[in-house]
Amino acid sequence: MPRIRLGTKADVPRALAIWRAAVDATHGFLSAEHRAEIDTMVAEQFLPQAPLWLVEDNAGVVQGFLAMDGAMIDALFVDPAAHGRGLGSALVAHALSLSPDLLVDANEQADNALPFYIARGFEVIGRSESDPAGRPYPILHLRYVG
Repeated sequence: MPRIRLGTKADVPRALAIWRAAVDATHGFLSAEHRAEIDTMVAEQFLPQAPLWLVEDNAGVVQGFLAMDGAMIDALFVDPAAHGRGLGSALVAHALSLSPDLLVDANEQADNALPFYIARGFEVIGRSESDPAGRPYPILHLRYVG
């Protein structure tokens, strides 16, 4: 059974490694320049400051993380080696326990994201042509409907 716990500063390197592996596996559409730019922001600004919820596998190894801002899922990433084991679903269930009116934004070009969220009760409520930094990566806006 996966275990979810609040992360600490000591967990940031593992969260960053998960983020990098997941982005490498699912975000091949990013240009090398944008990938490097986003990596720097995630490593230096986002992960060290974000309250992280971590999911551990049965062996106690952190395999994924969730960051939220109110009802918004800011980040949900699982190590690609652990995909398909229910860890992402466990993180969504935890997020729902914190806020039943969940919202999430997902890269339209990350072809695993939309099916994942739709299968867990989300619906698309909007679309932006670019990401929040104005880069040319369309974003889908979703909300949990059950």
